[in-house]
Amino acid sequence: MTLCLGLESTAHTFSAGVVDDSGNILSVVNDTYVPQEGGLHPLKTSLHHVECFQDVIRKALETAKTPLESIELISFSQGPGLGPCLRVGCTVARALHVFLDVPVVGVNHCVAHIEIGRLACKVEDPLTLYVSGGNTIVSAFDCGRYQIFGETLDIALGNMLDTFAREAGLQHPGGPKIEALARQSSNYIDLPYTVKGMDLALTGLLTSATHALKTHPLADVAFSMQETAFSMVAEVTERALAHTEKQNVLLTGGVAANTRLRDMIRSISEDHGAAFHAVPKELAGDNGAMIAWTGLLQFKQKGGLALEDTGVIPKWRLDQVPIPWRT
Repeated sequence: MTLCLGLESTAHTFSAGVVDDSGNILSVVNDTYVPQEGGLHPLKTSLHHVECFQDVIRKALETAKTPLESIELISFSQGPGLGPCLRVGCTVARALHVFLDVPVVGVNHCVAHIEIGRLACKVEDPLTLYVSGGNTIVSAFDCGRYQIFGETLDIALGNMLDTFAREAGLQHPGGPKIEALARQSSNYIDLPYTVKGMDLALTGLLTSATHALKTHPLADVAFSMQETAFSMVAEVTERALAHTEKQNVLLTGGVAANTRLRDMIRSISEDHGAAFHAVPKELAGDNGAMIAWTGLLQFKQKGGLALEDTGVIPKWRLDQVPIPWRT
């Protein structure tokens, strides 16, 4: 049995997880940076990671009842993400790689969200909707890679929700607070709905919703913005489902925790005779377990990285990554 320690540091969360090669998640420990005001400042967020990484790793090992010396593989999020934050995880992974004399693997963060969903939901070949603070992507496996069938042309869904929340005076993270407010209203305000072919754009919706705060109750705006954004995402997902004819749909990423989004994607899945799966909420956000598990899959097929190949890749697209464990 191979034990992998996975390190996640793409954005606001530094996380460590221990997973074995049978897919048993032995621990997940997170420490999330919450700014006092405004959005995520990359430097301040990376300093948070520097301050907390030792405690996070120690707690992950203690929870897994695994001494550091029993770890046989180190896996870290190599990209995409905020450069300063990625470099913290990368530096820690390199140090552990040298100190323990075990292999190290760099993982694509987007691939990891898909793989932890496939593992947790026990689904082999889904159409995946991946929605988070940094990404909004509809993808499916084909020709050795996760091909992108639709994506955001500007900002990600989670980013839009958090930005709107700041404008409304709500503390980060904004998604859960907007979901709670939206439940308090059923009064729909007309807002921009922008789907372009298989892609979507969210900045127009964000701008209009922010302006609407001046003339409408917050709950009404939150409800209307959420309904509009989720409908756009659902439309693109449904088109991809009709095209690919997949029998399963997987919802993953941090925004996958939203109950209303789950209901919408479940509905379009059932309309096409596909089974709906949503990653468990404890694994929806960024976490070290998804990095550890994907690292194990990758290591079995490709081995570890040389130290000079462990540099971070802040703009590493999902469809640039070969997936040899599925071919």
